Amino acid sequence: MPDLLQTDLLSAEAAAAQADKRVGSNGIRFATLGDLRAPHTSLTAIERLVGTVPARLAKVLEGSTYVFVPLALSGARLAGNAAEAAFQTGDRTFVAPKATTALTEKAICHRNATVDGAEYVFLSTELQSDRFALAFEFFINVAHDLVDVAGMPSTFGDMLAEQANARVRGETSIDAWETRIEAFGPPPDAVPARSHSAQDAAPVDPVKVRNEYFHSAFADAVAIYLLSLFLDFDYADLREREYPLLAPAALATRLRAVHALYPPNPGYAFSILYRRRG
Repeated sequence: MPDLLQTDLLSAEAAAAQADKRVGSNGIRFATLGDLRAPHTSLTAIERLVGTVPARLAKVLEGSTYVFVPLALSGARLAGNAAEAAFQTGDRTFVAPKATTALTEKAICHRNATVDGAEYVFLSTELQSDRFALAFEFFINVAHDLVDVAGMPSTFGDMLAEQANARVRGETSIDAWETRIEAFGPPPDAVPARSHSAQDAAPVDPVKVRNEYFHSAFADAVAIYLLSLFLDFDYADLREREYPLLAPAALATRLRAVHALYPPNPGYAFSILYRRRG
């Protein structure tokens, strides 16, 4: 694949060293690297995006740096044939400073790597077609990093359990949908997304799957909340085929709880608007 090999790929270590590192007004560490040409990847746009994260939340993420690059890749995916044998180095992270058609086909939305004890998240801007897509990819990574470092408030878990026991419709991601069904059983009109034969099904640890659901749903709520601070969007834009969206009133309850935990920075505002019928 000549197109692939004509582009110099950087290891995670080299990318971390060469990236233009900055600190946002909220304390978030971020960086840019490579040929970022789209309007939503300009430095001004990225600074506004990073600045969305509330300062109270940003303090939890002091050990992470978010690097906006054209493409992030896995060494395992690059090692697809003999011509690419140089990349047969396991599941290492690589960065393409310039996107090509061949590399874009092998890239993934983000890659995490530890460099000199610090955590880096490389975000593939070329796979995010607009500011909405890039923002949500960034925010969902921020939200999961928050959960990994700080966990979830028990009060939020109590609220999720109450909603699940009340059989509220839908969820906010496929992970939350599947683990909620495993933890609390399906709502009356739901079909579990995961299917296992009786022979292959492994015993379910109720505490483990319950915590997985809580963490997934909390991370989703944080990401959607951050997205609402960054831009105005229609909740229906988050719809996917694999699961029904969470009922709007239930989502609003979750978002207000996140808002109480992480008030917006100056220049950002939170509001929930319901569409009028008629």
